[in-house]
Amino acid sequence: MKAVVLGTDDKFRMTEIAEPAAAAGEVAIRVAYAGVQWGDVLVRDGHFPTPRPFVPGFEASGQIIAVGDGVDPGRVGEQVVALTGSGAFAEVVVVSSLLAIAAPAMDSRTAAAFGWVTSTAYDLINAVAGVRSGQGVLIHAAAGGVGTLAAQFARAAGAGRVVGVVGNPGQVEYTRQFGYDQVLSREEFPHALAGEQFDVILDPIGGQTRVANLERLAPHGRIVVYGNIATFEPVSVSANDLLMHGTSMLTYNSNLLSQTHPEQLADSARRALELVAEGTVRIDITAEYELADVETAIDALADGTTHGKSIIRIG
Repeated sequence: MKAVVLGTDDKFRMTEIAEPAAAAGEVAIRVAYAGVQWGDVLVRDGHFPTPRPFVPGFEASGQIIAVGDGVDPGRVGEQVVALTGSGAFAEVVVVSSLLAIAAPAMDSRTAAAFGWVTSTAYDLINAVAGVRSGQGVLIHAAAGGVGTLAAQFARAAGAGRVVGVVGNPGQVEYTRQFGYDQVLSREEFPHALAGEQFDVILDPIGGQTRVANLERLAPHGRIVVYGNIATFEPVSVSANDLLMHGTSMLTYNSNLLSQTHPEQLADSARRALELVAEGTVRIDITAEYELADVETAIDALADGTTHGKSIIRIG
């Protein structure tokens, strides 16, 4: 089968490899489309200790063509959204049956774009931050896949004012369409907020942005950390200072959740799927690439020129 392989030289190459077989508890999926996400950048840049060469790609849509031991044979032929640890940039991928989520009413392009970002955005707003009616929410990386969805999930949860921060001024107008009351560029944060505080802040940035976020928390507010786009340098936080204001710093790691409690991640994905299917939440696909152009797609995400969601056409 055709697949894109990431080599020891950090280069992506399309090649022919053997088709994988589903082991116990797994399903094999004929891939229609694969999604591009920040994890692809992290793997390329060596932040995840993944042995190379290997087939990258963490999210796919397609049809189950075979099942391993312990999986209902009736699932063969099912159209699914697949969340996987690798292998999606290929014609066939194997994935845990728990993380192959039935999506019979969703077209293959949208199903691939759903990926990890939609379930992540859902969990950040609902499971981790617990956004409640009338609460103010500040979302960084607002033009990205998670950011465009998190604003919509926040609205669905009853949030009051929702503010986004984007990487550059050219993304401001695009981002406003996803339910934001105000969108700031990175250069405008935090001074343009004039002292405004928020009940919930989503922070995938790190560094000095994380420090500034702490100063923007309302009493009993929550920062949810789920990435380090700017820097992996640690930020020190005083538990005593948090205690004095009743504030909290929480974290979310979807990859870890898929290993420790995959059924919980699958449940969140199904709940998010319902909101997408009914039109409450919209996934914005802004770019579609061929399998041979995986490296171009990942480069565009890494350098900040991508907004919304990019997908790779495979099937």
